Amino acid sequence: MKPKRLFIGIFTLVLMFMLAACSGNSTDNSTDKGSKMDHQNMKMDNKNSDDKSMDMGDMDHSGSGEIPAGLKVAENPKYKVGDQAILKSDHMEGMNGAEATVVGAFDTIAYAVTYTPTTGGNPVKNHKWVIQEEIKDAGDKALEPGTKVTMQADHMEGMDGATGTIDSAEKTTVYMVDYTPTTGGEKVTNHKWVTESELSAK
Repeated sequence: MKPKRLFIGIFTLVLMFMLAACSGNSTDNSTDKGSKMDHQNMKMDNKNSDDKSMDMGDMDHSGSGEIPAGLKVAENPKYKVGDQAILKSDHMEGMNGAEATVVGAFDTIAYAVTYTPTTGGNPVKNHKWVIQEEIKDAGDKALEPGTKVTMQADHMEGMDGATGTIDSAEKTTVYMVDYTPTTGGEKVTNHKWVTESELSAK
């Protein structure tokens, strides 16, 4: 009887160890799967948050209202400070068709510029607008398309100090405006810049 009991005892112990090992592996596997899923979810969340921050970066163009040194206030602008107008530009999502309030009007030369941000990434093509007073050592004369320039504007992250190329030039009145995007969201204040041709009477 004793050998039989001993055998049953040993068999029971072995069986218990096997069951414990199996359940341990099962737990580990589920943990691993859970970790992988959490990691994937984190990647997706990070991607989504990156996308959102990029969208927000694109949409949030509020400025300080400071103007570059030497920029002259327009003497007789078509749209005066406080006037309401409709935006006809699509620099950013939700801009075209938005109602705007003029907060500043200035006579200058506006440029469309292609540049590579100082923060890295792909070149920004045909950015509108950088004005004469925001270009290093620009002088008083209009710069020709193809001219290499260094920008001293901070409309977007990575713009200040970036080198670029003039795509086009336009002597005009530029406006600083407040507006609420047609897509919703917070009001954009002191947006720089829209040209006279990008505004229409309300």
